[in-house]
Amino acid sequence: MQVISAASDGWIPPFTGLSVRQFRKLVGIVRARGAEQTGAGRRWGLPLEDRVLLVAVYYRTNLTLRQVALLFGISKSAAGRVVDHLAPYLVLSPLRRRRGPEQVLIVDGTLVPTHDRSIAASSKNYRYSTNLQVVIDADTRLAVAVGKPVPGNRNDCRAFADSGADAACAQMAVMGDGGYQGTRVITPFRKPAGGALPAWKEQINTRHRRIRARAEHALAGMKNYNILRNCRRKRQGVYYATSGIALMRNLTLTTD
Repeated sequence: MQVISAASDGWIPPFTGLSVRQFRKLVGIVRARGAEQTGAGRRWGLPLEDRVLLVAVYYRTNLTLRQVALLFGISKSAAGRVVDHLAPYLVLSPLRRRRGPEQVLIVDGTLVPTHDRSIAASSKNYRYSTNLQVVIDADTRLAVAVGKPVPGNRNDCRAFADSGADAACAQMAVMGDGGYQGTRVITPFRKPAGGALPAWKEQINTRHRRIRARAEHALAGMKNYNILRNCRRKRQGVYYATSGIALMRNLTLTTD
């Protein structure tokens, strides 16, 4: 017996973190990308709205697939097929330049604990984690790109290149913290050994920190989705989950 359904608006906000309108827009995006089943073949047991709700609930709560399946009245394997099928349709669209050379982006990395050792390594959070690079627009604060997962023992300057985040925002101005020293990312001035920075450099660093904090706030908001605190997805599933959550967070900022 199905316990929750997108047909009842009351289930949507507490289980997805989205308003009803934001969720309906998310369903529209997924449908426009071709996720709705057409033609011959095995039919889904749930309508598209419920399947999108299932994925959002899975990301938000980090329940096991067996637990999520019970909520929707389907089998564990069917729930797994729903997540595997819809996850690629929920990712961010490729970054497009919107305003010319004055557009500034901010990059920051976050460690996501994951069970897949092929993309994880023992990290400074004392867990096997993967390094996810997230890029946001400094003006709109919207996520615009998510890098592919790399082992968590790689520093941000290497992860920025290896994850594809650098290529995704090529030829665009990107800001970051001191962990990106040696890359093209705009980083704060470093204090010389045994000395102090001039006042004008300190002022620039202060301004830099205030702008860069927007990326940290974005990552904090994304981690309200508990799957990023202990991800059981494997290989591309970690990227799909992170990028899908970035898309849902964008909807909360752009849709009333």
